[in-house]
Amino acid sequence: MLLSIQRAGQETAWDRFEKQQPQCGFGELGPCRIDPFGEGPAKGVCGATPDVIVARNLLRTIAAGAADHSDHARDVAYTFKLVSAGLAASYKVKDRAKMERLMKEYRVDSQIALAEAIMAEFGMQEGALQFTRRAPAKRLQLVAEAGHRA
Repeated sequence: MLLSIQRAGQETAWDRFEKQQPQCGFGELGPCRIDPFGEGPAKGVCGATPDVIVARNLLRTIAAGAADHSDHARDVAYTFKLVSAGLAASYKVKDRAKMERLMKEYRVDSQIALAEAIMAEFGMQEGALQFTRRAPAKRLQLVAEAGHRA
């Protein structure tokens, strides 16, 4: 197969690997060493083009940012749980009506039950997060048509 690919003038991962020597000492096949100016390799060993590499980096940055925000939200939820259990006297619920709306939305009947329900959503492996149900009806329909639950 490799001879057939070579005769056809096609490039393989091994060809791209050879063009990118020496490799970085951090990984066996990376990081990609391509030349965005057109004088060196145009693809990474895996075949990634400059656009793919940029897209991967953007997605990695977005994921890191989302994880940071999720961690901050978990801290707020945990503080709410401490307040609900009477263990954080420095804090209090200022908008009781909003909390009662959330209790109704979560189908719970106490502040501590609400705190526990919110905390349970962090790291949840199955089902949909409660707030995803707040999406517009058309969006929820698209999610359902794609075979997911919201």
